[in-house]
Amino acid sequence: MAFVKVRENENLDGAIKRFKRQCTKEGIIADIKRKDEYLKPSVARKKKAEQAKKRKNSRD
Repeated sequence: MAFVKVRENENLDGAIKRFKRQCTKEGIIADIKRKDEYLKPSVARKKKAEQAKKRKNSRD
């Protein structure tokens, strides 16, 4: 759990910026985006295969 203490003589915008940076560093934002929507296992496999195909085609 990320938390930020507002320092003395610090404006709120600076504290919010530090909080966002800390959340990004800990991977909280990416985890929320990943868990935002449920993918059926078959759809997840299909998506993974499509991404692999794109990577392979971009190398050629």
